[in-house]
Amino acid sequence: MLILGLVLLLLGIFLSVPILYTIGAILLVVGAVFWILGSVGRPVGGRKVWF
Repeated sequence: MLILGLVLLLLGIFLSVPILYTIGAILLVVGAVFWILGSVGRPVGGRKVWF
């Protein structure tokens, strides 16, 4: 999710497409939150590890 968010964010910036920029930023933030919660050992959505 982090990689997809970063790719969409960069595509939105370089291609000047605001919707890609917005979706990329949201995915980047959500992915970072899942990664942080998973790394501290807290289960997210009933799963301990997100792939």
